[in-house]
Amino acid sequence: METKIKLIMKKVLHKADSRGFANHSWLQANHSFSFAGYYNPEKIHFGALRVLNDDIIAPKMGFGTHPHDNMEIITIPLKGVLKHRDNMHQDWQQLLPEEVQVMSAGTGVQHSEINGSMEDHLSLFQIWVIPNKQNVTPRYDQKSFTLEDRKNKLQTLVTSIDEDFEGSLKIHQDAIISRIDLDEANAINYKLKSKNHGVYIMNIFGNVTIENETLETRDALGISETDSFSIHASTNSSLLFIEVPMI
Repeated sequence: METKIKLIMKKVLHKADSRGFANHSWLQANHSFSFAGYYNPEKIHFGALRVLNDDIIAPKMGFGTHPHDNMEIITIPLKGVLKHRDNMHQDWQQLLPEEVQVMSAGTGVQHSEINGSMEDHLSLFQIWVIPNKQNVTPRYDQKSFTLEDRKNKLQTLVTSIDEDFEGSLKIHQDAIISRIDLDEANAINYKLKSKNHGVYIMNIFGNVTIENETLETRDALGISETDSFSIHASTNSSLLFIEVPMI
């Protein structure tokens, strides 16, 4: 007779003010995990999620040409205009809110990212996911996603390149990145892909309750070792989900 193993949910709560912070004058950076000059041995990664940076970049400023390799990099602009250029595409690529960018660094890529506005600040999330394949051919892609498609329902932004899932961007990892905008008093149930996956939830804005944990703006909660969990919105809220293998 087959015995089912009952999963005991694991949770890790990261309040917004517990993140690492760096003020570079032109860049205001909040780090959910250890990055650059910020190091916290308890915040190295969440499964295959290595970096979640919440950046505000001054007009005309940005990151000059620099290298990456063997990392899946996802950028989600929230406000403003991002301009990207790499050694695969010499022309500047413009990225706006409601668009998402992915770059598989693979064997190595050089890129630059700047605020494309002369007047307005740029706000964005940058996500690094550890790949499940090393030394792949570098690639770049971007796609637009509509607000309507995440109104009180999950909108899938990124999935594995090995999966036949239409409408999403692709990375070299068995991950799912999605968003939802919940109206006040609405609730959803989130079902994880497998028992080996966990999901890191960033509350972009609003107030929600997840498994008896209250998340305010920019609070985050990592959940693993469960099949599903419920989310209740106390106010209009926007959430980012990064589901990854718990390597």
